[in-house]
Amino acid sequence: MDVTVVVCTYNRCESLLKTLESLASSRVPEPTTWEVLVVDNNSSDQTAETVKGFCERYPNRFRYHFEARPGKSYAMNAGIQESRGSILALVDDDATVAPSWLERILAPFSDPVWSAAGGPVMLQWSCPRPRWLPSDRFALAPLAGFDPGREAGEIQELFGTNMVCRRSLFEKYGGFRTDLGPSANPKTPRVNDDSEFIRRILNGGERIFYEPSAVVFHPVPANRVQKAHFLAWWFDKGRADVIMLGVPPDAKWLLCGIPMRFFRRLINWTVRWMTAIGPAKRFSNRLKVQWLAGMIFECFQSNSAALPKERMA
Repeated sequence: MDVTVVVCTYNRCESLLKTLESLASSRVPEPTTWEVLVVDNNSSDQTAETVKGFCERYPNRFRYHFEARPGKSYAMNAGIQESRGSILALVDDDATVAPSWLERILAPFSDPVWSAAGGPVMLQWSCPRPRWLPSDRFALAPLAGFDPGREAGEIQELFGTNMVCRRSLFEKYGGFRTDLGPSANPKTPRVNDDSEFIRRILNGGERIFYEPSAVVFHPVPANRVQKAHFLAWWFDKGRADVIMLGVPPDAKWLLCGIPMRFFRRLINWTVRWMTAIGPAKRFSNRLKVQWLAGMIFECFQSNSAALPKERMA
């Protein structure tokens, strides 16, 4: 089995150093061959020097690739093209892995029935969790945590912080959509790049294995534990869901391309937000309002773009 761990990075040389140190300590079973490919997405800090140091310390283990086009999806697609492994593992540039992570996450691939695998992403808080922040997975999604709390077995979801796939999946289904995910383009929703790909392969009949012992750790910096960060993320999530799934095909009543039921749900959740008791419950309802607002916005944008110019004049 040959494996490439792809780490896409942009101006995070300090956290990248910790990520690469953790990967360098990985244990893998013989006769597995593996490499770490760092894709530098046009960083202006010391990223290149940081990676070069690992290439010198671990010859033939670490490689560096530069991708000038800004956007995480461009970087991931470049990493897929430049990789050498038949198994590709994706890890964020601010995450760290347990020494046994690679060994555990590769185990399912001995059975050809599994096309992809993943494990939990455990959050490492640098500050106390505020009272207004709910503890459910819906609310914590912007922090990239993933902990289904279940035993090993088949799963129907996976996220890029701890995602491992057979290379053949990208050859069969294509790479990551560049109109989704973190990007320099402010019009691009910064989410759903990974979940859209997973949806694609699931629709194609592929199967995903969840291995709870294959743990990745993701930091939670204090500047992300802000209401504005969560609200902006969920607005983008609503937009990305429409881009990914389109306007519901069963929507009978539309206003400016927007399903009328979206407005009803928006009003419903707004009332729940305004009347909820307790800061966590109130903020959870507010996030759903924000998500629906993003969906409505993107439906309107898509409808406006589709209108003939003479109708828009």
